[in-house]
Amino acid sequence: MSEELLINISPMESRVAVLDNGILGEIYIERHHKLGLVGNIYLGTVVRVLPGMQAAFVDIGQSRTAFLHVNDMQREPRPIVERKNKAPDEGKKEANTNTDNTVVENGVDSLDVSPPVVSAQSTDVVPVSKTLIQHRLHESQRILVQVTKDQLGSKGARLTTNVSLPSRYLVYLPSSDHIGISQRIDGEEERNRLKTELNSLMQTVNLKGGLIARTAAERVPVDKLEEDIYYLLQLWRTICARRQEINHHQSSELIYQELALPLRSIRDLVHTDTAKIVIDNAQIYEQVRQFAKEFVPFVYDRIVHYTAEQSLFDVHRVEDDLRDALKRRVDLKSGGYLIIDQTEAMTTIDVNTGSFVGGRSLEDTVYKTNLEATHAIARQLRLRNLGGIIILDFIDMLEQQHKDDVLESLQSQLAQDYAKTKITQVSELGLVEMTRKRTRESLGQQLCEPCSTCQGRGFVKTAETVCFEIFREIMRCARTYNSPKKFTVVAHAAVIDLLLTSESDTVADLEYLLGRVITFDVENLYTQEQYDIVLD
Repeated sequence: MSEELLINISPMESRVAVLDNGILGEIYIERHHKLGLVGNIYLGTVVRVLPGMQAAFVDIGQSRTAFLHVNDMQREPRPIVERKNKAPDEGKKEANTNTDNTVVENGVDSLDVSPPVVSAQSTDVVPVSKTLIQHRLHESQRILVQVTKDQLGSKGARLTTNVSLPSRYLVYLPSSDHIGISQRIDGEEERNRLKTELNSLMQTVNLKGGLIARTAAERVPVDKLEEDIYYLLQLWRTICARRQEINHHQSSELIYQELALPLRSIRDLVHTDTAKIVIDNAQIYEQVRQFAKEFVPFVYDRIVHYTAEQSLFDVHRVEDDLRDALKRRVDLKSGGYLIIDQTEAMTTIDVNTGSFVGGRSLEDTVYKTNLEATHAIARQLRLRNLGGIIILDFIDMLEQQHKDDVLESLQSQLAQDYAKTKITQVSELGLVEMTRKRTRESLGQQLCEPCSTCQGRGFVKTAETVCFEIFREIMRCARTYNSPKKFTVVAHAAVIDLLLTSESDTVADLEYLLGRVITFDVENLYTQEQYDIVLD
């Protein structure tokens, strides 16, 4: 599979498009006045602790307070155990082995936010560990946190105290002792090699904490991994020093900011299959080349500066694909189509045969449409960045083998997704239930807002419905106010036209019943649902 990265820079925003064999697969947009928060590290202030939710709201200097759940906090230290008649030497030995509470990296405190553990006095074996959030945090407490999810809609950012620092090949976990390997690295031999070499390197540089080998680390020589470790160690030291420097400040402070989108895309999205990286801005082109030379040297020669007058995204039809990605309907090549509806609770995707009539039988037509839909669904999830709960309504199939083939095809296509996905089950109604990790707003949420006319419902009242509402309102006003001699209806042109044509008989009957004149006035600025009754 050939892959290209297109980086478009303008004074307002940065955009990165990922093309798979010339087809838009993903789009990343970062507006300069509204940079993403994911990956940023803050020294925040606890605003409120909620024992009932086991969560806290933390001020990180944004428009909304951020949310921290107890499950996203650093692990509690292993419990200290008090024993009756314990020998002095034994107690000293245990105290020295319990090193999880504060991690020190070459003399730099990791700033563990967990409170110290106090041993209970008892004649029995008593584990002492406080896991409730009200025992670990209090209002006005300063705490080191990292953003894991951007603000989504009315919800504030999601936080963790388990800081993670990514580099090209590794992710450093200062508060963990775990060494992990990306699930996308399949070979057992390569996984064992990486784990062994990372263990050895951590001992060599005396690195405290944990490491995760990213997918890009596959078959990477040990010297490159060592360079990444030194880079991450120095970065963590800088963060700790910055934290100590601003600790006396009263306000919440940004300690570490994630890389800008162009550099972040080079670090996270580029791999050996990336054939070309095209950039249409000279300044960013030089920055990316310098970054690639230091961290991703194998793509240095693949970086191209685009200088033609026609827009880079127009040449590759990215703008057209972006417009299509905001539509509710997605057409399939066979004639079938998908209907995608995104709601607050979940996203639903409905598969339809449309104009595709097949050739042999209805079952065969349905089977082929569903198979084609799996490819389109996987692409749309990535392109639109749809996350959370997703319900897929495939067309009903009779043969079990066909059902299995469609599910297998879907899983195969989702395996190429950078975001973590999971198919939970196929419901009794034949619906496929799945989840996709959501860390940022969907494409629609980034680029659109609720319609001012329908308020996001997706439909408006018919002109006839509005006419009937107007009749009821006129009768209510006639009963409430005795003085008016005339009613003037101010409404949208479509409503007034209906009142003067199809509903003219009803208007005449109402005038006779109330003994009052009804006149009409068109207001072009009104929506179809808006109207006013003026009493004269």
